[in-house]
Amino acid sequence: MQHPLIYSVVPVTFRLDLKDPFIFCAHHLDHFPAGNAQLGPQTPPQNKEYNMYYGNVVPGFPEHPHTGFETITLVEQGVVDHFDSLGNAGRYAAGDVQWLTTGNGVEHCEMFPLVHEDQANPMELFQIWFNSSPEQKQQPADYKMLWREQIPHVIEANAAGQKADIRVISGQFKETDALPRPPHSWAAPAENKVNIYLITLAPEAEVTIPATSASSTRFCYFYQGKSLELEGQQMDVKHLAELKPDVEIHLKGGLLESRILWLEGEPIGAPVAMRGPFVLNSEDELNAAFKRYRDTHFGEWPWPSPAPVFERKQPRFATYQGGEHKEYPEQL
Repeated sequence: MQHPLIYSVVPVTFRLDLKDPFIFCAHHLDHFPAGNAQLGPQTPPQNKEYNMYYGNVVPGFPEHPHTGFETITLVEQGVVDHFDSLGNAGRYAAGDVQWLTTGNGVEHCEMFPLVHEDQANPMELFQIWFNSSPEQKQQPADYKMLWREQIPHVIEANAAGQKADIRVISGQFKETDALPRPPHSWAAPAENKVNIYLITLAPEAEVTIPATSASSTRFCYFYQGKSLELEGQQMDVKHLAELKPDVEIHLKGGLLESRILWLEGEPIGAPVAMRGPFVLNSEDELNAAFKRYRDTHFGEWPWPSPAPVFERKQPRFATYQGGEHKEYPEQL
C-alpha cells in the first residue's frame, strides 16, 4: 500500500508488533464450549485446541509474575477472574477493561470461567503490553478497573445517518476524556498523549481521528468486518497499519460492521531489556529482578490455588488495598 500517511500494513494472526511506548498486543480469541460444574469445558480439549488454556480445569493463565510494564486487558467477549499477590481479586467481563501497572513486581492469575452451562462461552480479549518509564518501574504495583458502564463513548453520524461509536479507553477523543488511569502509568499524564480507542463503524459509517504530535507512535488494527477504507485506501480485515501521527486520518467502514483498535502515544525513549514477563532497561536489571523474584516471589500468594475462580453466579466486582475496599459497577 503506497500512501504518504500510511507507513506500513501487515497481516496479523495473533500478535501485534508495536513500537514505544507499546511493547506488543495479543488478540486472543477462543471458542470455548458450554461449561461444566467446575467451570471448565463440558467437552475436553483436544491437543492444543485453544490458545488460552494453561489451567488444569478452567481455561486461563494461572499464577505468574510480571515486573516493569503495564498490561491493559480489553475484554470483548467472556468473563475473567483476577487474583494477585497484593491480595486483590475481582471478576470482569465483556466491555470492561483492567489496567495493571506491574511496577516493581506482582504475581497474578487470569482465569476464564465458562459460566454458561447451556451455551458456548466464546472468549475474546486484547491484552496490550505497555511500557513504563524507568522511574515507574520502581513503583509499587497497582491496578484499576474501567467498567463498561463508565467508559466514555463518542457517537458520530455522517450525513446519511450511519454511526461511528468510539470507546475512549485512554487519553482523549476530541473533547471527551477517558477515565483516569493508574497514577504510576505512562498514560496518566495528558502530555504523553496515550490515546486508546475501540471503534465500531456501522456499515459505511465514517470517522476522522484528530492529529496527534509528530513524535507519537500511531497504529490502527482492523480486526472485524469485511473491508475498511483508510485514507481512501482499502485495508483488509486482520491487518495492522502504522500511520503518520500529526495529521487527521479518515476511516470509512465497508458493507458490514467494522471494528478497529486504535493506539497512539508519545514514546518513553528509554532502553528496553525484556526477558519473558519482565521488562526493564538493562540485562543487569533483569538479572537482579529474576533473583529478587526467586527470593521473594514478589510477595506471598494468598489464594488457595495457583488458578482460583469465583462461583458461577458471582457478579462483576473488584477489590483494592489488599481486599479492604470493594466495588461493584452498579455502585460507581
